[in-house]
Amino acid sequence: MLEIIKLGGWMMAPIIACSIVAMALIGERLWTLRTSRIMPPELIPQVWELHRDKKLDALALRHLKTGSPLGTIISAALSSHTQGREAMKENVEHAGRQVVHELERYLNTLGTIASISPYLGLLGSVLGMMKVFATFSSAGSGLANPAQLAGGISEILIATAAGLAIAIPTLIFYRYFQGKVAELTVRMEEEAVQLIAALNRNP
Repeated sequence: MLEIIKLGGWMMAPIIACSIVAMALIGERLWTLRTSRIMPPELIPQVWELHRDKKLDALALRHLKTGSPLGTIISAALSSHTQGREAMKENVEHAGRQVVHELERYLNTLGTIASISPYLGLLGSVLGMMKVFATFSSAGSGLANPAQLAGGISEILIATAAGLAIAIPTLIFYRYFQGKVAELTVRMEEEAVQLIAALNRNP
């Protein structure tokens, strides 16, 4: 593996750096965007129990806000419950924007890596082609050095393959996380709207 990296030329260094960053971000997002963490299944029943027992005080709302992203949105709605439906909706929208911003953290970086990795591979390929042409130029009318020629060709192929090998899975995960965030956003919005409607029916 080390020999292959060496054959790929110096452009392999930024490509490998991109792969390390991409793997770290993918692992972090897979852990962070778990549905059970974003929308704990026991949260809504817990809120109704607290509401029924008249225990939705400032401390309970603080625990809800820090417990999960859905809890943050629900606590925003509950904190303005006495101010009416419109105030609750405004608070939910404001909290929702903050939550979505947190859910989308690092996705731009991941998308950037998916975009630039093929270009890094292409740049490595161009450098490899320059090495090949330099071999022919230095050879003049004689035969080109086979070792130098093979090195240039290897650099072209390895750099291109490495760039694509990083870009393709990174792009797949980037699109997956975008869809995941969109799905979670819609589901949290539905939960908040249902809660607002229920609380206004049963103050």
